[in-house]
Amino acid sequence: MLLAVQNIERLRLRLLFGMAFATFAGVAIALAMQAPSPTQSTPSPTATSAQASPSAQTPNGLTTVVLDPAHGGTDTGARGAGGIRESEIVLDFAGEVRKALEQQEFQVLLTRQGNENPSFDDRSAIANAQRAAVFVTLHISSTGVPGTVRVYVSSDLPAVTQSNGFISWDRAQAPFLGLSKKYGDLVQGMLAQRFKGSPDTAQTGTVRQLRTTAAPAIAVEISSVTVNDRADLDRMAAGVADAIARSTVAFKPSYVIPNMPGALP
Repeated sequence: MLLAVQNIERLRLRLLFGMAFATFAGVAIALAMQAPSPTQSTPSPTATSAQASPSAQTPNGLTTVVLDPAHGGTDTGARGAGGIRESEIVLDFAGEVRKALEQQEFQVLLTRQGNENPSFDDRSAIANAQRAAVFVTLHISSTGVPGTVRVYVSSDLPAVTQSNGFISWDRAQAPFLGLSKKYGDLVQGMLAQRFKGSPDTAQTGTVRQLRTTAAPAIAVEISSVTVNDRADLDRMAAGVADAIARSTVAFKPSYVIPNMPGALP
């Protein structure tokens, strides 16, 4: 009997050992299946550095338009003899432009929605926080032929790269000047078709909001607060909105984000 019991104990040990080995083999196979295949190797340092090259450009889908109704708060902007205030009119225009852009499936962000007056940097910062955006600031002029519209882009702005490789905040527009001009010309061309006497191409100018914006950026200026009846300006809103929306759709295939070393400080 003692011999039989020993044989049983040996059999039990063999069974336990076999079960343990099977369990271990199963785990090993599962881990092997989860491991990346040799063809799924991580990018080489050479490929990574090429992607970060300043000269490279990455195509991106334009999704967002940041609308900036100029002035606001105690800063009323241009004022007409009939009590017309630029800050009030551009806010109404922004509402029309927003609707037209949203109909084209763009996301629209406003730098102000009431009678506030964000700083120039705060306005730019909203656009700079977006990955795939353009910036449009709206103005009403105190000069110019009433019933016309002019588009401005920032004048030549050499990029000043700091010792740490960053582009300074007040030169943020520099890498985007070419795209801004292309976008501005599209918008101006569309406006010229709707408002007789408007230029055919965008003009360059010094617009504070544009200089610190790291995105394609334009200023649209409607003429003018000198009209006797505000209704003359209000009637222009739909045409301005449609021109901006259609031009933004036309610009979308050209939209790219320059790959720059570093980021804005």
